[in-house]
Amino acid sequence: MPNATGPDLSGASGAAMTDSYTFGIEEEYFLVDAETKLVLRRMPEAFFKAAEAATDGRISREFLQAQVEVITSPHANTADARAELRELRQIVAAVAAEHGLAILAAGTHPTALWTTSVQTEKERYDAVMDDLQMVGRRDMLCGMHVHVEVPDPDRRIDVMCRMIPFLPLFLALSTSSPFWQSRRTGLKGYRLAAYDELPRSGVPPLFRTNEEFDAYVAALVRAGVINDSSYIWWAIRPSLNHPTLELRAPDCCTLVEDSIAIAALYRSLVRHLFLNPACNAAIDVVGRAIAVENKWRAQRYGVSGTFVTEAGAVTVGEMLDRAIAETAADAEALGCTEEIRRCRAIVGAGTSADAQLAVFDAHKNGAGDADALRAVTDWIASATLQ
Repeated sequence: MPNATGPDLSGASGAAMTDSYTFGIEEEYFLVDAETKLVLRRMPEAFFKAAEAATDGRISREFLQAQVEVITSPHANTADARAELRELRQIVAAVAAEHGLAILAAGTHPTALWTTSVQTEKERYDAVMDDLQMVGRRDMLCGMHVHVEVPDPDRRIDVMCRMIPFLPLFLALSTSSPFWQSRRTGLKGYRLAAYDELPRSGVPPLFRTNEEFDAYVAALVRAGVINDSSYIWWAIRPSLNHPTLELRAPDCCTLVEDSIAIAALYRSLVRHLFLNPACNAAIDVVGRAIAVENKWRAQRYGVSGTFVTEAGAVTVGEMLDRAIAETAADAEALGCTEEIRRCRAIVGAGTSADAQLAVFDAHKNGAGDADALRAVTDWIASATLQ
């Protein structure tokens, strides 16, 4: 369950920092028993306090006690972001090991049962659970959120609207949730199938101006439905507390390099759309409906499927190539060309979901699903720290 946290970009208000499209990454992990790799019901308080101290506060509790979230500092340099994200994973994993625990970076835990989930005690979470009921308990899901600072925060709604056609691409590249409650779902990204049960989730409406967005939020606040815009959980949203546009569609990537590649592509697209107001300016209800269909296709097929365009079907690789070509100058300006090329490797080799399914199939061999699923969780735990 997303909360109101995010990379602290309050110190990045000067023109030089703003024009650098400073970005930060949040990742949610499952907390598991180190030996069995089974998800915990309750988080040991001693673990969290130790992890909080070891990370200098760059970790937070999540909606359910089986999850934790790490939060990077804001970065203008992609290499620095990669180093910090890898360091955070290693620090949290090391602290977890001292308590007989481990972390798994994936959109779903292959064998976790949502019926055993326990909510984290927090006033905000109490209110959310009271509203969501069973839907909230089913939120045994982990995502990756990427914040990018927009030079003019008042244009974030405009950029968000024109980013809609790209949302399925980010999801396809990140898919890491092919299993749910010990069952093979048939989807590469099951996480959003469950997450979209939440209200105010999915592809955002076609708001084009701050006034439209603010009017929507104000109506919900006046009606007592939400307290503020942090209770809006779309696949992309303007941050309430920071001058950023927050991408929320991706599953948590198992590999750090995949997280960085997707973050770099998103950052470049934010810059491109900000500097080119005509790009996707004509998006209408048809364009949004196509994006919704493509989001489903990303969930179902990951990088192996096709996307819908008004001209016909295109492969995920073809859509990626177009996005890379469009943002080549932006990637060069931001110094992240090499990181974005990693996205092509993801399409070629497959996502975490593809790797998990391959491990599952390799260990099935006449044995029961339990042994194959155990091999999958062992792989996730190992790959999380690569």
